[in-house]
Amino acid sequence: MSSVLIGTALPRQDGEAKVSGRARYAGDHLPAGVLHARLVTSPYAHAFIRRINPSVALALPGVVAVFTAANLGLRSSDGSVRSLEPLAGTEVCWCGHPVALVVAETEALAEDGAAAVEVDYEPLPAVLDPEAACRPGAPRACLQRDFRETLRQSHALFLPPGASLEEEGLSPNAAALPALRMGTIEEGLREAEVIVEEHYRTSPVHQSYLEPQTVLVVPDAHTRQLTIYSSTQGLLNARRAVALALGLSERQIHVEPVPVGGGFGGKEVLLEPLVAAAALQLRRPVRLVYTRQEELLAGNPAPQTAITVKLGARRDGTLTAIQVRLILDSGAYPYPLAGLSGFHFSNLYRCPHLAIQSYLVQTNKPGSAAYRAPTGPQAYFALESTVDELCRRLGLDPLAFRLRHALREGDARLPGGRWPRIGLVECLEAVGSHPLWSERERVRSELPAELSGWRVGIGLAAGGWPGATEPAAALCRLESDGSCTLIVGSVDMSGSDSSLALIAAEILGLPARAVTVVHEGSDTMPYSGLTAGSKTTYSLGSAVLAAAQDAREQILTIASELLEAAREDLELRDGRVTVRGVPDKYVTFQQVAAHSTNFGARYAPVFGRGRSANATSGPMFAVHLAKVAVDPETGEVRVLDYVAAQDVGRALNRGEVEGQIYGGVAQGIGWALQERLVYGEEGQLLTGTLMDYALPHSQDVPSITPLIVEVPCELGPFGARGAGEPPVVPVAAAIGNALRDALGLRLTELPMTPERIVRAWQEGGNRTPSAGS
Repeated sequence: MSSVLIGTALPRQDGEAKVSGRARYAGDHLPAGVLHARLVTSPYAHAFIRRINPSVALALPGVVAVFTAANLGLRSSDGSVRSLEPLAGTEVCWCGHPVALVVAETEALAEDGAAAVEVDYEPLPAVLDPEAACRPGAPRACLQRDFRETLRQSHALFLPPGASLEEEGLSPNAAALPALRMGTIEEGLREAEVIVEEHYRTSPVHQSYLEPQTVLVVPDAHTRQLTIYSSTQGLLNARRAVALALGLSERQIHVEPVPVGGGFGGKEVLLEPLVAAAALQLRRPVRLVYTRQEELLAGNPAPQTAITVKLGARRDGTLTAIQVRLILDSGAYPYPLAGLSGFHFSNLYRCPHLAIQSYLVQTNKPGSAAYRAPTGPQAYFALESTVDELCRRLGLDPLAFRLRHALREGDARLPGGRWPRIGLVECLEAVGSHPLWSERERVRSELPAELSGWRVGIGLAAGGWPGATEPAAALCRLESDGSCTLIVGSVDMSGSDSSLALIAAEILGLPARAVTVVHEGSDTMPYSGLTAGSKTTYSLGSAVLAAAQDAREQILTIASELLEAAREDLELRDGRVTVRGVPDKYVTFQQVAAHSTNFGARYAPVFGRGRSANATSGPMFAVHLAKVAVDPETGEVRVLDYVAAQDVGRALNRGEVEGQIYGGVAQGIGWALQERLVYGEEGQLLTGTLMDYALPHSQDVPSITPLIVEVPCELGPFGARGAGEPPVVPVAAAIGNALRDALGLRLTELPMTPERIVRAWQEGGNRTPSAGS
């Protein structure tokens, strides 16, 4: 069947409600009698709690309750999952660690109550830097829990059974994760005639979504039933966590679907068990909304990293060895994606010998979490910067080197198996033919008059995301007016509903506007996991495809009898079932619905069911080009032009795919040049407001040219892959390589701030490089 709608640009189904202000987020629900909650947080990065005295707070008019770990009443205490241990018991392990929850009649009273809670602390030594935390003799980040034992008990780290986490020379704060190996690294380094080694550091970065963490829990007045309104990326995940924490059946908890104002991996489950415990005890609705300072202080940031990359190659450009040492700052809790982070370094290039060793390190900072392509921006900044340096050392064209070594279908893949059909080569070729690269000598010389005297560079970088999978289900219902309703359980944060509607409309031969996507709550929703990992279109889209195909078959069965025609002679188009070759002989979807839903109708209702469980992921790749101008005297950087090629398999909704690329590049610019959570020597956060935590502004984002590459993925609907993660991945590396091209200096720390640029320029002796040096 030829595509009619696939590849068009369909407006977001929730667009009008959001731009008009009619969308109701979790924080917009204010039931009668709602109470407001505020956190009491630790001013110390590490301390014992000697005493919590809530008496002054409780004496304030309007303060209803003060909860601590001792009286919160949680049934489950899991040291590997922060949401199941939301309040510190006897030890605080980061500045901002919640120690109490004050509940009052108004937000202002709750804030006054939180300020009145007296907490007696015994400060302890803190360790903030992950590399320092690794060293023998480093202070223990948390004294009352063995970090390695906690990791062994965690089910989220993807550790093989019996994995040894110890390594000689590491402090108890650090755990050596199982190494990833291919070939023999020693042999690969012996074969190398040129070896390049660089050390990189990146900062912790917050996801900076517009809507803060928000939870409202409404208890039933007569039962232990709870209704939750939460800014979560996964309804069933929130339900499961609350049930586990409170010792309730999952059927006692209903999570309502509400719009979510951004998440990017930081809104999986955090506050739901805490607020649910308070509401259950008080028998009144309780609402907790993070302030922006609490977001930065006690959110779920992306981890700080320290990465050493060593590449070996022969003088003819043959890559012989990739060796990586990756240190991941876990914060106070296990970083759940640590076991997958090392794979980034094996996901771009053919190389016979690889050794990737990752270390997870506990520090006195909040626990780390996912942020759009978790650890991808950090990993590819290190890898692609080193590849660029190797190409310069060998005098090779960086695009030609990447094309020569790019992974292809059938290549060996860690931890086993072979790569499926992928589009890395096609992305490289698309970028190579763009004038920003093919005419880069001319383009490099073009500079706005106001930037006279600045240095200009062009940088290239590749990156990828292995993809994620999760079983999913969907329902497709024919309505009496001939339209179609898709029923799903996902959370639409990026316009995925529009793509799901296009899938169904294409299968059913309906106009896109005739398909409506609705989201059910946790009681009745078809199964859907977290909206994360660029898997909504890939996994849930496959279920929608199956549901629409099921509905299509039901429609054809009814129509064939009504038209007295063979099914194979029928076609669906514009809400009609027509006999092929006889356009005047048709039955409308509305008529089909009437014969299957009206009183006395003789056909069963059209109700398609679809399920999917894609066994393998659909890997995604992107290749970016950046043109930057930099003033080495002040360190100011401007990104002047940007090109982003991405393999999306099939662009179901082209407008949404391009929107993902625009947004990902904008976030990547923040990673590259501005964003960082900075902590003082004692562990206090120094960037606790948006006056201190720098985010890209509109003037910081250049013209972005998306190059859509379509290499179909076998299991994705219509060949589609995910699109959300890859656009952020190569940005920091592309900008870093452009700065190297402009300055002749390698910047190895993110973000590449003006201060760091000026320092590197001064220490480098004010180099005046020739183009491509």
